[in-house]
This record gives sequence, C-alpha cells and structure tokens, in this order.
Amino acid sequence: MFFLMECRHHPGRDADRDRLRPSHRDWVKSGGAGLASVLIGSALWADDGTALGHWGILEAATPEAARAFAEGDPFAIGGVVADIALTRLADTFMADRIAPRMTA
Repeated sequence: MFFLMECRHHPGRDADRDRLRPSHRDWVKSGGAGLASVLIGSALWADDGTALGHWGILEAATPEAARAFAEGDPFAIGGVVADIALTRLADTFMADRIAPRMTA
C-alpha cells in the first residue's frame, strides 16, 4: 500500500530540526528499520522561507506500519512534529515512475 505522509512542524523548532536532521535522514534511508519504504519526500516551506514540515510517499504493508514509521521518525520523537496525516493512495498508484527511492 502507498501513503501520502504529511508532517506539520511546531513553529520555532528550527534548532531542534537542524540537530535531528542527520538521524531523520538515517531513519528515512532505513525505512524506519524496515517499517516502510520512502519513495520520495521533501521539506515544506512557506513563501517567506519559514519551515512548515515535511512530506513523503511511503510504501508500507499496513496503515499501522506507515503510522509507526511516521511516529518513530526522530523529528516526531524529538518534538518537532506537531501533526501527522496519512492518506492512502490509489491501488493503481504508479510507484515505478519514482526512481531511485530514498529508502534502498
């Protein structure tokens, strides 16, 4: 199953986000130790350059695994993430059009 993950960040947590970024990237590369595979993702920014959050397209066996991936992210554990939204994508989602994946 594929999911759109949207994570909104608490305002004013830039220093925490910067400190946690290396472990966040490791989490993404490992797919949360195998919970999910991240096809693609990026930071979200306001027009004025203020960080708003991040998003990703995940492949996970179950909605629970996708949620565990999102909630286990160092950004979430470290208090940077204020809200997580997961939306299942259509079964016909063409994941093969996104290469290479962010998770090996």
